Amino acid sequence: MEQKPQHGYLVLADISGYTSYLAGVELDHAQGVLTDLLETIVASFKSLLTISKLEGDAVFGYVAEAQVSRGETLIELVEASYMAFRDQQDAVRRATTCTCNACRSIPSLDLKFIVHHGDYMTQLIAGIPELVGSDVNLVHRLLKNHVAEATGWRAYALFTGQSLEHLVVPCDPRDLRAQTEHYEHLGDVLTYSLDLHKRHDELANARHVVIEDQDADLILDYDFAVSPAVLWDFMNDPAHRDRWMPGVHWSAGTRPGGRTGPGAQNHCAHGKNQSSLEVIVDWKPFSYATAHQFFGKDSYWAVTYRLTALANGRGTHLHIALRGVIGKLPRGLAHPVTLVMLAISKYRQAFDRIPAVVAQDYAAQPAGAAALAAPAGV
Repeated sequence: MEQKPQHGYLVLADISGYTSYLAGVELDHAQGVLTDLLETIVASFKSLLTISKLEGDAVFGYVAEAQVSRGETLIELVEASYMAFRDQQDAVRRATTCTCNACRSIPSLDLKFIVHHGDYMTQLIAGIPELVGSDVNLVHRLLKNHVAEATGWRAYALFTGQSLEHLVVPCDPRDLRAQTEHYEHLGDVLTYSLDLHKRHDELANARHVVIEDQDADLILDYDFAVSPAVLWDFMNDPAHRDRWMPGVHWSAGTRPGGRTGPGAQNHCAHGKNQSSLEVIVDWKPFSYATAHQFFGKDSYWAVTYRLTALANGRGTHLHIALRGVIGKLPRGLAHPVTLVMLAISKYRQAFDRIPAVVAQDYAAQPAGAAALAAPAGV
């Protein structure tokens, strides 16, 4: 059967400084360091992308456009991959007592990403599947750019203008640096780059707010046969929320800096001329999020959603902890009132619908997706 071109996102992660790192260091130790870092990038990428190939000190992946319903998810994947890279880099450095040049020079390594949207095809070459197409070539050509020369950045994410148009993410222009690159046979390419050192520090220093189980009025647990990134994308897309919360309509509200994160708001319209406000107070993509869902001036449900990859590597566990704050009622009174309100609103029944909706959307996709288990008690 003749293959047709696919449309989607092409993502390349390249370890910066590796060529100079190899010069004058012990090769056996250097290869061990590279393996640890590449495995970290691959693990992060695989939560949303299909890995096309490993290219020395780089990882190349792709995902069909239809599998990314919420554009921010792909940007969050890049940021989460960089956070994981830095964490692994620090862990390897702390764990070794070796004083060889290769081990002492681990901090000199860094990471850059290239993100593009375009067409591609999978072609068998000598029995090996290979991604081909002009856009595939462009992603690799973009590794040779002038971002570091112009900015001094050692770690960055470069998005083509074409990729941002399809992601439809209104990023704060102060966070992105526009630059035009030129390539023979490909012409001018408009790019926007994000300083990942700055972004790493912002995320690492963000306030940590979670609802612990011992403080919760309601606890729900589910398992899904999809990755944390896929489930995260599904749960935070307003269109998907409307499907598992029948009778309501979700829409995005204020987005400080153009991105979802602490301070961002969502609106929920329900009933006749009724609406409620959701304010995000903590946001760690693919790991957890905490939000306050207001239904009065001083009354709200504080909810933490935790996503954890299953031990078998074939799915995600979703853990929900909710606590009610009812005006100035003391905890002893707020607890029973919260339980009554949850029962009246059929809050749990809404979340019980998620497994069937996820299965419907993702069962036929490469990421998989039938729900594996029913919710576990309150």
